[in-house]
Amino acid sequence: EGGTADTLIALSEKLRMNQEPWQTQRARSLRREMTPAEKILWTSLRGRRFDGLKFRRQYPVGEFILDFYCLELLLALEIDGESHLGKEEHDEQRTKIIEATGIKIVRFWNTEVYDDIDSVREAIWQECERRRLVKIEQGPGEAKVAEGSALTPGPSPKGRGEKESTNA
Repeated sequence: EGGTADTLIALSEKLRMNQEPWQTQRARSLRREMTPAEKILWTSLRGRRFDGLKFRRQYPVGEFILDFYCLELLLALEIDGESHLGKEEHDEQRTKIIEATGIKIVRFWNTEVYDDIDSVREAIWQECERRRLVKIEQGPGEAKVAEGSALTPGPSPKGRGEKESTNA
């Protein structure tokens, strides 16, 4: 049942294990020098604070380093700033290569993180819910929705702006 998902996770780990020493050093450097937008989002993701999911920051995969990565859901979050302007074609190619391994990339602009962090967190949560509902039936990059499952998210996790009812 989870064989293909396990294969994709193993592939993701293999890509990480086959990295060059300079990639490890670069990832460490990026962790020390996070952008302000990355720092803001990291406060929500670190220590399994986000729906109990473990996100890693500046995670090497193949020749690339992902801003944030959840191995359990094969989900990467990229925070793009001004340095990405005019590099859309490069980003698109990078996304295709990474998504061919089964990893889903979700991109946000720095300004989205600064101006509306709640909407960014909600979009991440909805993608996490979609990833939980997806049953990976085919090879890398080809995910299909499990039969009988809907792509509508359940209720927001507790602590995300909804107050618990005190009515008995």
